[in-house]
Amino acid sequence: MHFAAAPLGASFRWKLGLGLAVVAVGDWLLYQRGLAYGSWGLLALALLAALLAGTPALRRSKPGLPAALAACLFALALTWDPGPLAWTLFWLAAGMAALLARTGRFDDGWRWAQRLFWQALRAPFAPLLDMRRIAKVRAAGHGRRIGLRRAASLLTMPLLGGAVIVALFCAANPILAGAVSSLLSIDTSLVAQGGRAILWTIVFAMAWSLLRPGLLRHPLPLFEGRGELRLPGFSPASITLSLVVFNAIFAVQNLLDAAYLWGMAALPPGMTLADYAHRGAYPLIATALLAALFVLIALRPGSETAGSPAIRRLVTLWIMQNIVLVASSIQRTADYIEAYSLTRLRIAALAWMVLVAFGLATICWRLLRNRSSAWLVNVNLAATALVLTGFCFVDLGTMAARWNVRHAREVGGRGAALDLCYLNRMGGSALLPLLELEQRRGLNPGFHARVQAVRLDAQQRQPVALGLIDMRRQEQARTIAATLPRPDLGGGLRDCDGAVITELPAEPPSPVPAPAPAPASAPTPSPAPPAQSPTQPAAPR
Repeated sequence: MHFAAAPLGASFRWKLGLGLAVVAVGDWLLYQRGLAYGSWGLLALALLAALLAGTPALRRSKPGLPAALAACLFALALTWDPGPLAWTLFWLAAGMAALLARTGRFDDGWRWAQRLFWQALRAPFAPLLDMRRIAKVRAAGHGRRIGLRRAASLLTMPLLGGAVIVALFCAANPILAGAVSSLLSIDTSLVAQGGRAILWTIVFAMAWSLLRPGLLRHPLPLFEGRGELRLPGFSPASITLSLVVFNAIFAVQNLLDAAYLWGMAALPPGMTLADYAHRGAYPLIATALLAALFVLIALRPGSETAGSPAIRRLVTLWIMQNIVLVASSIQRTADYIEAYSLTRLRIAALAWMVLVAFGLATICWRLLRNRSSAWLVNVNLAATALVLTGFCFVDLGTMAARWNVRHAREVGGRGAALDLCYLNRMGGSALLPLLELEQRRGLNPGFHARVQAVRLDAQQRQPVALGLIDMRRQEQARTIAATLPRPDLGGGLRDCDGAVITELPAEPPSPVPAPAPAPASAPTPSPAPPAQSPTQPAAPR
């Protein structure tokens, strides 16, 4: 048995030890502890701590430290409310921190998107790639080799001495003894051990991809979009005429929205405000995005069209009309929510519309102030990151459930009938709004019983708190439920909306066919009367 010493320098061995330490932490958090009480966030903090400990250049990097702080923020978000969004943002920030320690500067979001994408593709195979490099060095015969006997003599004293000291400390400290016992607990089930080994592999690959990241050397540069771009049909006269036509069409649409959405005119017969609002919200956003694309292509900074004062005024007017159009789309969505209900996707759609309006404004500012494409990309990415960061700390399900509960038709609101099945699917997010609804006075008894059934189902389906928000929510729910009378829902199954599932009446048994009649036969002669006995007296005449 030989070990190649050359590639295993002090830094490599230190990173290897950090990776194994993260594996031990991940095993305790995800396997032994059971994905409860912020385990994902604590694992993210362990990964970030290993990155800082194993990358001295990161601790000295001015652009890298803010990325590490952002990763710490998203790790705390995972502790508060674990979810795919916070986990993705954590990996983006941690990957940027690891790579900024090597590049030393941030150029633009387009190049960094490529670097992070390459880092994500490489991450699962990073340990294998390093093992391949070590094998190549060993095959080339570089470095001195350590034989098995020398390795045994080198490792015996540290391992045995460390084991003895740990045993003595465990005997003296019951807390340490319990921790070591839990770390050394072994499940003999073959399936469990296989899953545990897979968990170790995944956690080590995650840690190793941060400790030894792969840097994309030559990302594709950002398309600057300056100067003339000769395209058929994009002459200054054609662009001027197009902008005049576009402004006129947008003015008609904005006037119609102002008349109908803001209550200045009555809708045509047979059309409700909800129908008008829902039909146009998303197509209008697509129209605004196409307008932005047109401006980016036809009015590049430094071009003849961008330098024309008349065209610049027409573009500014058109972008302002696009922003008004986005505001109308927001109003359409709000009207539709008022008529029906609020959902997570509709909240996300509203945020997306705000980002579209911001992007249109930055396009106009770039044209007027002759900003670069990198500035445009970076500003919009920063705004998007800010919105997504807010979503990491806000439960959109609770927000939607609380709005629906307070505006439902059953409580005197102007909204639609409350969709209890949707609240049931939300699980813990709808728990506190359901309790708020359950405490309302004057509810229909049947509806009140359905609300109780849905609340109990949502409360029982999440027995373990995955994050601190779940722990806080469950504690508040128990406190409120203790003040309410105990629900008496009776027996029987209930649907997702809490309604009792009535059993279908049993089908009557199918009639049994009568047996076929027996075939006709010859008549049987009746028996003759018995002969009169001679001693028997004759009947009187």
